[in-house]
Amino acid sequence: MAKPHTAATVAHAPEAGHAEPTALGLTAPMFIGLAMLVVFAVLAWKKVPAAIGKALDGKIALIRDQLAEAAALRKEAEALKAEYQAKAASAEAEAAAVVERAHGEAQEIVAKAKSDAESLIERRGRMAEDKIAAEERLAVKQLRAGAADAAARAAARLIAERDDPAADERLVNATIAGLPGR
Repeated sequence: MAKPHTAATVAHAPEAGHAEPTALGLTAPMFIGLAMLVVFAVLAWKKVPAAIGKALDGKIALIRDQLAEAAALRKEAEALKAEYQAKAASAEAEAAAVVERAHGEAQEIVAKAKSDAESLIERRGRMAEDKIAAEERLAVKQLRAGAADAAARAAARLIAERDDPAADERLVNATIAGLPGR
């Protein structure tokens, strides 16, 4: 009995009368393997792996140089950062000192203004007291002058009522006669 043909037996079984193609006695997979060996041999003969290694070494050296430069830049940046932080702290301390001085100066100005105001009030008070005293003296002087004038008029009236013109003449002549002896 004949074997039934399945997909597996059909795919692996060469058809009757058809042989796998060959070139110089090499099948396709063998030819591909041989071509790969030739390519690898040419690459090794032309020293391509060494050239690739040199290129990679160059790239590695370039990357190392860039990393070293980046590290140096980072150190420089950190130094600048520290310098600016120190300057900022110094500026803050200086600003605090300026504020403290300003507070001290403001307190001095307030104290001086208070002292000046007190001395001005005292000076104005003395001026007012002096003015009041001068006004009192003027009022007393005017009162005395008025009293003296009133007393003189009253005395003149009394004298005029008690004395007659003849007695006045005698009094005047006696006073004139007594003047050379004084």
